[in-house]
Amino acid sequence: MMNLTVLLFEDFETLDVFGPVEIFGRLKDKYQVSFCSLAGRIIKNEHGISIVTERMNDLRNEVDIFLIPGGHGTRAAVNDNGLIEKIIEICGQSKYVLTVCTGSALLAKTGLLDGRKATTNKKAFDWVITQGQHVEWIKKARWTKADKFYTSAGVSAGMDMSLGFLSDIHGVDYARKVAFEIEYNWIEDMEEDNFYLQYHK
Repeated sequence: MMNLTVLLFEDFETLDVFGPVEIFGRLKDKYQVSFCSLAGRIIKNEHGISIVTERMNDLRNEVDIFLIPGGHGTRAAVNDNGLIEKIIEICGQSKYVLTVCTGSALLAKTGLLDGRKATTNKKAFDWVITQGQHVEWIKKARWTKADKFYTSAGVSAGMDMSLGFLSDIHGVDYARKVAFEIEYNWIEDMEEDNFYLQYHK
């Protein structure tokens, strides 16, 4: 059993969180999902979603997988030094770190992505890369993997990355089975990104 802990902050992107949670949460024999935030309170986003979270300082279970979503809230969160310090701490304890969309800006701000490949939302790319000048940013990528760090492009790409993670851990047939069960057309190639082409017509 592996623990997946999802970081939340005000104005997180809904699918960044619930896409991966749908994938991992249904695998109850292998994964346990929990939510945390810096202050440990009810966190809301602009879609009207509210989630009860545990304070990051009070995390009792080992964090095997740390998921950092994106959303408009990352613009303020990157300037929260207390949050960045806790992200560094939890990343150090985690076996794997996954980011979705502009969540890679938060991870880049820690310096932990320096010298590693990473990607992010195409629409926010120019802003995100300012948070990590020494990161090897890959604009044309659905998701990337560098050591224990996985990063994905915008929103739904987090689901492709999550299935890619399952493929790495449990095999591609297992990941394909999960994708079939949720009736999701998984983009299996991390370098295949049709949205990149749409932005570069």
